[in-house]
Amino acid sequence: MPRPDPEAVAEAVFAALAEPTRRGILSTLAARGPMTATDLAGQLPISRQAITKHLELLAAAGLVLAEPGERRRIRYRVNAAPMALAQSYLAALARDWDSKLDRLQRVLDTPEAAARPRTEQTRRIEMR
Repeated sequence: MPRPDPEAVAEAVFAALAEPTRRGILSTLAARGPMTATDLAGQLPISRQAITKHLELLAAAGLVLAEPGERRRIRYRVNAAPMALAQSYLAALARDWDSKLDRLQRVLDTPEAAARPRTEQTRRIEMR
């Protein structure tokens, strides 16, 4: 089975989590465990039909898994694997930026950089 593209997974996760209602659904499932759309509608201030549409989007991003339950009811549970891939993607981006910022800091810390006159823009940056 091919390994998923971390950037594509991160994009799907971020798109799904951009909507506050979907974040609320995911939080509720994480806190309370597997639930049906009807159960979730009883916990959240939106209709079961709206919950179902949000669950479909969360499932498409891989963030929830649908499981058969009693009497043909589908229960949804959180799947953390896509979030872990998205987190790894963000960590890699952070490492890239950290190394660039470290190089910039080393340049700025050289005696030549310290001897240069400070501009108004440089002063504002240093004050942050």
